[in-house]
Amino acid sequence: MKRLKELVEIAKPSLIISVGDIVSSHILEHGISLDVLVVDNKTMRKPIQPIVVDVDKTFYASNPPGAITDEAWAAIRQAIEEKGRTKVIIDGEEDLLTIVTVLSAPAGAFVVYGQPQVGVVVVKVTEEAQERMRRIVDLMEDSSKS
Repeated sequence: MKRLKELVEIAKPSLIISVGDIVSSHILEHGISLDVLVVDNKTMRKPIQPIVVDVDKTFYASNPPGAITDEAWAAIRQAIEEKGRTKVIIDGEEDLLTIVTVLSAPAGAFVVYGQPQVGVVVVKVTEEAQERMRRIVDLMEDSSKS
């Protein structure tokens, strides 16, 4: 988290968005301000105590494991566009929603997620990062047609 704090101070991202309960909790504990939190109140698919944080608005969406629903896309887009701090609570699983978040975030935003047993990953939203995510979505769509 020390490195993330340094990155934030240097890059001054347009938004900081976290995907995942544990990473969101750690970011907040280290005094880094989040604009959007995407959580499912679980870690490693086991229920945990929900993160308590003041938000201006909360959005809800269903998203089953291994999927990306239109409902989740809409909730994340709305949360990112909203002024103030927002939270998206997913009924299901938020793991693949990092893809949606990178595609929905403005250029210069940081999308931060946890990689279990590895650490924290920071994606700076750029055209290149969004193009990589679009390719992943295209591959997912192609495989669902088979």
